[in-house]
Amino acid sequence: MLFVSAARKSAGLLLTAGAIFAAALPALAADVTFVMRNEHPNAVEVELYSQDRDHVWPGNNQVYYLDDGETKQIPLSCNEGESICYGAWVSGDRGTYWGTGPDNAESCSDCCYVCSGGETEEINLVE
Repeated sequence: MLFVSAARKSAGLLLTAGAIFAAALPALAADVTFVMRNEHPNAVEVELYSQDRDHVWPGNNQVYYLDDGETKQIPLSCNEGESICYGAWVSGDRGTYWGTGPDNAESCSDCCYVCSGGETEEINLVE
């Protein structure tokens, strides 16, 4: 009977150790491509913002730049299941914006996507 108790105790420790190890694993990486089209007559700047962590693409005080009429595919490496929203604005006019706007400062109802592979539909930035 002593052997059975020790075996159960060992199994319980293994399950606890496994749960701790699983919790310490990093989030699974995934990729998503944002397809952005600038249909505004002026150039547009775009940033993509994680809603689940403090991360911005492209980051380092840079932006994705789209000339008028340009379509750009923006591939991202992100965490599986992460919510990512776009913010776009007319270059030189941060008051004219789409999505969450500059600095992820505005709320939006349809500008976020889940990182789960593949690509977004074409996002049209229209005047």
